[in-house]
Amino acid sequence: MEESSFYQSRRWKRLRKSALRRDGYRCQESARYGKDAEAQVVHHIYPVEDYPQYAYCLWNLISLSKKRHNEMHDRTTNRLTAAGIALQRRTKIPSCRGSPPLLSGRK
Repeated sequence: MEESSFYQSRRWKRLRKSALRRDGYRCQESARYGKDAEAQVVHHIYPVEDYPQYAYCLWNLISLSKKRHNEMHDRTTNRLTAAGIALQRRTKIPSCRGSPPLLSGRK
């Protein structure tokens, strides 16, 4: 699915609303630092472009203010910044029963 049609889909809009509701419409990254800010954006911790299998997973979404969201992406390359990568490292991918195992390179 193309990015623009993804973000216009009914499924995405419902999931986005669920994430905002779960997070109390507050920026979760600001809250980590004791600040209170309204969340206007729902961010994919593991980006849709790189991890399409997690596009609709609620655990992969976090509510952010526009300012905090812009800190997660390099707007020139659209790649994650150090802050975005740090958020990924803090977010464990849950194991789901019935899902194929993730390849880790270990036996």
